[in-house]
Amino acid sequence: MPLPKAELHLHVEGTLEPELAFELAARNGVELPYADTDDLRKAYAFDDLQSFLNLYYELMAVLRTERDFEDLANAYLARAAAQGVRHAEIFFDPQAHIARGVPMGTVVEGLWRALGRSEDNHGVSTQLIMCFLRDESADSAMETLRAAEPYLDRIVGVGLDSAEVGHPPAKFREVYEAAAALGLRRVAHAGEEGPPEYITEALDVLGIERVDHGLRCLEDPALVERLVRERVPLTLCPLSNVRLRAVDALADHPLPAMLDAGLLCTVNSDDPAYFGGYAGDNFHAVREALGLSGERMRELARNSFVASFLEHDEERRARYLAEVDAYEFTGN
Repeated sequence: MPLPKAELHLHVEGTLEPELAFELAARNGVELPYADTDDLRKAYAFDDLQSFLNLYYELMAVLRTERDFEDLANAYLARAAAQGVRHAEIFFDPQAHIARGVPMGTVVEGLWRALGRSEDNHGVSTQLIMCFLRDESADSAMETLRAAEPYLDRIVGVGLDSAEVGHPPAKFREVYEAAAALGLRRVAHAGEEGPPEYITEALDVLGIERVDHGLRCLEDPALVERLVRERVPLTLCPLSNVRLRAVDALADHPLPAMLDAGLLCTVNSDDPAYFGGYAGDNFHAVREALGLSGERMRELARNSFVASFLEHDEERRARYLAEVDAYEFTGN
């Protein structure tokens, strides 16, 4: 039985496994430039964030209908549940779909066909976070927020993802102010490949409540002190960090130092189909590579529920935390 955990940094488009990509391509008459699933898996070798993003957006072409998005989400939820995920706050990238002629409604309704039944089908509670692509314009982000307004009963928050360098958080000040006015929670990718100043800017200008990645905060001791003092969660993605060369090897990952500093760190999978593992795989990998104790793993699991957007259901959060506290590790 896996350690219960919440997943807070997960791009649903990044859960597209090669087998499902080919299945959806056949269903929708999309020709992929790969001979078979093995050939496609070989393409999952990246030099950096941009080379990953190129493939990531290319494969999105197979996602066309509500049924496609439902199948994508259900496949993720089944894998996540098997690895101990009890609650998932799932990112999606509407601009990447709208640009291909797939309407906002198709994406949200399709995802919700899976998410709305997730507790019954998978035993996983879910929330949906809409991300803006930071390498698109601020005007495009605002148009996307407006397009999402009819669906805000199903969207809990907004985020900011895609290529970080050269796209500082302040570019999206107005859309984050508008999102806050609509009562949406706010997160943003910052300090993955971008500098620690981007983390500070996201906190001060965008008013974010959680930092997605935040790895480079360690370069700024004053920022670390602030993150600890304000209990701002960081949604780290260790296997992603290795695959995208943010760290050379998992054994070099600064997660232990971050925990020792008092940072509220969580472990997540980011784009698991591409980066070699889902949430449980990331937990297992950091425990093995970094020699983390069972109690440190329990701390990471507790952090994931503490950092989740479950303020509307504190009873549920308490129940999940009790599951973590009662968990018995083997092999210590």
